[in-house]
Amino acid sequence: MARDSARRTGASPKRLVLADETYDAIKAMILDHEISPGEHVGIDELSRDLSVSQTPIREALARLEADGLVTKIPLRGYRATDLLSVQQFDELFQFRGLIEPWAAAEAARHRTRRDIAALEAELDRADHIPQSAATTFFAESVEHDTRLHTLVAQASGNAFVEGAFIRTRCHLHLFRVYKASIGREGDDGPGSGFVSDMFAQYYQSGQRPLAFAEHEAIVQAISASDSSAASALMLAHIESSRQRFTAAVEALNADD
Repeated sequence: MARDSARRTGASPKRLVLADETYDAIKAMILDHEISPGEHVGIDELSRDLSVSQTPIREALARLEADGLVTKIPLRGYRATDLLSVQQFDELFQFRGLIEPWAAAEAARHRTRRDIAALEAELDRADHIPQSAATTFFAESVEHDTRLHTLVAQASGNAFVEGAFIRTRCHLHLFRVYKASIGREGDDGPGSGFVSDMFAQYYQSGQRPLAFAEHEAIVQAISASDSSAASALMLAHIESSRQRFTAAVEALNADD
């Protein structure tokens, strides 16, 4: 597969791997706040730190710009994007509340056996996320959340809705909010203030998270072809997530 892709792009498989590794490394630096929101992203500095030439750095930054994690400023280079403002956060969840319940209902109407198999496999995968440190558990839970919501959008059969959801980069934004919050409190594991106070039973290790149970209910409704239930459950799930993040977003913006 990589060889076919390389043939089409004219790039060697080795170069493609290097580009992906560079992208992953810089993305991790942004998500972990090694590169802070609003901070200038220096190509020369990254090239030295990662021991690669400027070419894969520039390619990675172009991809990260598409992800909404960096922005290019004419004549000044790149900077890490700011965290969501309260207004942007509200608008993001308003948009999700419009398209995702509809997508869940359409998935219930049009789902195939392959769709259901993929959704059930993702639920099983989530139940096997290691019960490790809170930050690691949350990161892997967010990745699961991204995959499941994408699968629901795909099962709707509407490529425009699927693309619209992917372009929100919602889960990247929320993970940055999480990391910024625990960075201010100290990452003390499952008992840290942010996790215990704002995410009790939702994205918490040590028990089956409420978010996973909500996902299972949505998948069951889709599997049963119950479009009304699928839509209602998805809307409730999005609202539940919005409520848990609101306090964190407001606190971070109040400190600025």
